[in-house]
Amino acid sequence: MKKHMSLIIGVTGLSIFVFYQLWYFFSSQYYSTWFESMNNVFPLFWIVFFILSIFPLIKKIPSLIVGGIGLSIFLFYQIWYFLLSEFAFNPNFFTWFESMNNVFPLFWIGVYFIIASALAAFFRLFHFEYSEKNYLTHPKGIMSWLLTLDHKRIGLMYLVGGILFFFIGGLLALGMRLELAAPGNDFMSSDTYNNVYTLHGAIMIFLFIIPAIPGALGNILLPLMLGAKDVAFPRLNLASFYIYSIGALLAVYTILAGGVDTGWTFYTPYSTQSTSNVIPMTLAIFVIGFSSILTGLNFIATVHKMRIPGLTWYKLPLFVWALYGTSLVQITATPVIAITMVLLILERFLGIGIFDPALGGDPVLYQHFFWFYSHPAVYIMILPAFGIISEIIPVHSRKKVWGYKFIAYSTLSIAFIGFLVWGHHMFTSGQSVFSQIVFSFITYFVGIPTGVKIFSWILTMYKGQVSFTPPMMYALSFLFLFTIGGLTGIFLGAVALDIHLHDTYFVVAHFHYVMQGGTIVAFLGGLHHWWPKSFGTMYNQTIANICAIGVFLGFNGTFFPQFLLGLRGMPRRYATYDEQFVELHSYSTFWSGILGLSIFFAVMNLVWSLRKSNKLDPGANPWGAMTLEWTHTTSPPHPHNFEEDPVLEHGPYDYDKVIVEPTFKK
Repeated sequence: MKKHMSLIIGVTGLSIFVFYQLWYFFSSQYYSTWFESMNNVFPLFWIVFFILSIFPLIKKIPSLIVGGIGLSIFLFYQIWYFLLSEFAFNPNFFTWFESMNNVFPLFWIGVYFIIASALAAFFRLFHFEYSEKNYLTHPKGIMSWLLTLDHKRIGLMYLVGGILFFFIGGLLALGMRLELAAPGNDFMSSDTYNNVYTLHGAIMIFLFIIPAIPGALGNILLPLMLGAKDVAFPRLNLASFYIYSIGALLAVYTILAGGVDTGWTFYTPYSTQSTSNVIPMTLAIFVIGFSSILTGLNFIATVHKMRIPGLTWYKLPLFVWALYGTSLVQITATPVIAITMVLLILERFLGIGIFDPALGGDPVLYQHFFWFYSHPAVYIMILPAFGIISEIIPVHSRKKVWGYKFIAYSTLSIAFIGFLVWGHHMFTSGQSVFSQIVFSFITYFVGIPTGVKIFSWILTMYKGQVSFTPPMMYALSFLFLFTIGGLTGIFLGAVALDIHLHDTYFVVAHFHYVMQGGTIVAFLGGLHHWWPKSFGTMYNQTIANICAIGVFLGFNGTFFPQFLLGLRGMPRRYATYDEQFVELHSYSTFWSGILGLSIFFAVMNLVWSLRKSNKLDPGANPWGAMTLEWTHTTSPPHPHNFEEDPVLEHGPYDYDKVIVEPTFKK
């Protein structure tokens, strides 16, 4: 039956394909291009083309045949263009791409087939077959993933979506760096540059950094660390993922519709007047905010109600404390950004005047609303990273964490203080001197609990058996990079300095040292730490270490020069600049390429480890960790997490009492 169905589908698809070729041939006088004819008649052609193109991925057509067809078509059009341009001297085609778009676009179909062939060949290297039942293989089928209530599968879908937007945001960043490699560069126009830096910021923050660790690693690990079968509200968990997906689709629509040029902060009055796609992007942020709130509620309920007997608050892994503190901020701060985005949309649609001085409003009020959320949002982004580092360092130092309670309570302290310092983003907005002094003074207090964490981690490593594994390399990078980001935040918290440094590249560098040097580096470390647990495979550790070093060097080479640019007065968000800044900008652009390649190869190294021949023993604990996800379940975990109810036998970092030997079997 399956063979007959595939034959019927294939013949039907081919018939419609031929029909549309003939349609275009007989109606070419009505349509200037082949694509126009396809888009203006019944779109069955595109539906069938999609069905045919996925055949190599589902093994209905050998990928080699598909690739060969694609390559033949590709070569045919190379010859076609050569004859047109060299011998026919056709005045209708000025460029190679123009000729490809104005003749039958079999060329593009050929390119598509080559890509589909390569992807099919690549994905056939990977096949989830394990000796024991696990969440990756049971139950089977695409619907079992789309409708899953398994927190691990939901976390994995968050992970795939987050990494996709991470690469999109990264490509936009590299595009900006290419434009800034030289003054007056013509890589993109100034308007395009405004769109690119806006999309880079919005995608990285709202679609990757905020949901990445809680949504992906948090979902996968939280119930496992608590000894629970799942989160407290599995259906709410799935709903939060689909709400995130809807917001992501709105963001993608914004990109395809021409982008938005207001900057990721959407400051009024420009955002109420801009002709770019402000509403779709702000609506995307509004929708994604609900996903964040629901995830936070779910995690808080899970931590309170789903712990196994004996797992008291002071026996919780510090990653759980970090997710708990993050969740508190998510459910209290996120409604503010949701309301702010709604007010901005109403201002554009109805002119309600809340941000319009002509109607009695105040554009600075928008900044208060925005930063009342967005500064706590910094801690939504960085607190989970602190939790990851608190797991990596004791495990890879083989030593009990120093100052467990200090680290736990400093997490809650940071979450609280984060709500009191939003005004330091607005020192140049006309605040009273008294307000500036108060916000500046409170800002310094954030450094106290943060410093407690840094010194606790350093003392944990002191006299420990430090192993320079890939997760530990990222953790050490984090300590260096985040410390620089934190210390430069003290510079910006001083009113006198901030007046001069505000809206310069010093702020750009500080922000990236905290967000990328902190959150993203910690995320990469956590990904390498829990990858063997999540997938039952071990990546090439030598390549991973080289990539970690590349990330460290590339990051410093990219962003440290930007501190100097800011100190010399280079304003941010400019598409061109004075000749005096050329050397530092070109240096930053060069190292951004190293950074991008290092991250790309680090992720590809992880993906490559999924190939068929690289599975671990289901009980493998390659780091010798002591938390429940490593000691009481298989790698990858069982569909219901634990085959038997776990019993707490020791604390998460009791290396002074219990010896847990690393186990690493193929």
